Amino acid sequence: MEFYKYEGAGNDFILIDDRTELFPRNNPGLVRFLCDRRFGIGADGLMLLQPAPEFDFQMVYYNSDGNESSMCGNGGRCIAAFARTLGIMRQKYRFMAVDGEHLAVILSDGQVRLKMVNVTEVESGNGYFYLDTGSPHYVKFVTSAGGLDVFNEGRKIRYNERFKSPGTNVNFVEDLGDHIFVRTYERGVENETLACGTGVVASALCSAILAGLNHQTISVPVKTKGGLLKVSFKQDDNTFTDIWLEGPATFVFKGTVDIRE
Repeated sequence: MEFYKYEGAGNDFILIDDRTELFPRNNPGLVRFLCDRRFGIGADGLMLLQPAPEFDFQMVYYNSDGNESSMCGNGGRCIAAFARTLGIMRQKYRFMAVDGEHLAVILSDGQVRLKMVNVTEVESGNGYFYLDTGSPHYVKFVTSAGGLDVFNEGRKIRYNERFKSPGTNVNFVEDLGDHIFVRTYERGVENETLACGTGVVASALCSAILAGLNHQTISVPVKTKGGLLKVSFKQDDNTFTDIWLEGPATFVFKGTVDIRE
């Protein structure tokens, strides 16, 4: 089987052209093998590009634990770049994902902008926010994200009584004035990733709430361990529309892998 490897701000993915729909959909062990960093190719997740009536393609996303998952923002940007590699030539792509329709725009510098789903509900509690940006995210603002033990602190929240069954991603956010710094523990990967697109979006929206911004169009630069991203959106109280995630979507390498049992 031929595969391609892409990364978006260090969030890395295996991409497969599955327009013939031959990839075995109910084989989590195969996905785990392919995503394994020691025995397989290695990736945070795997994506299939499949045909979709009335759309340019459909995005099917699996976490590295082998399970089909909710939306992946960086993955959505990478699969748009992948579509162009496959000869699906567009400046703007319209595709389907698990959370509905998305638009992706290839910019002149090669970066990719992805339109995300609207957010109409944000739960706030004692020192945290909880919201769904295509995937569920717990957002906590901290004074120093750089020195935080994200793996252990993230697991405490991801596996607490409320979240252990459905699971949640956990973001630790530091406000640095002209930008925010985000580190994310991802469910399904069960570790920190170098970037998380839906987590970056969730963190940017929550930073606007904390700053008291409202009734305006906002752009938030975001630093992750894997690189720089940008989130822009329109805010009206706790309702967010016209949300765009922008950043790199970089081809790394391609190859073939034997997937016989």
